[in-house]
Amino acid sequence: MKRDVVTVRLDSDLKPLLEKAVRRSGRTRSEIVREALRRHLLILQFEQIRNRVMPLAEARGYLIDEDIFKDVS
Repeated sequence: MKRDVVTVRLDSDLKPLLEKAVRRSGRTRSEIVREALRRHLLILQFEQIRNRVMPLAEARGYLIDEDIFKDVS
């Protein structure tokens, strides 16, 4: 699989946190950054979908997550 290289500038307070995570996890910086980026992008995607769906759900009386859980349980 071909991989692209992306250069990222880290704030001075972020680099020590990344290095600490590398030491503790035994993974590479690239692995940690890829996972963090993947999670962040999935969260953004989820939030965008949720924002589009919420007006439709509210129109049907689903105001909180528990309203949905009641119907599917």
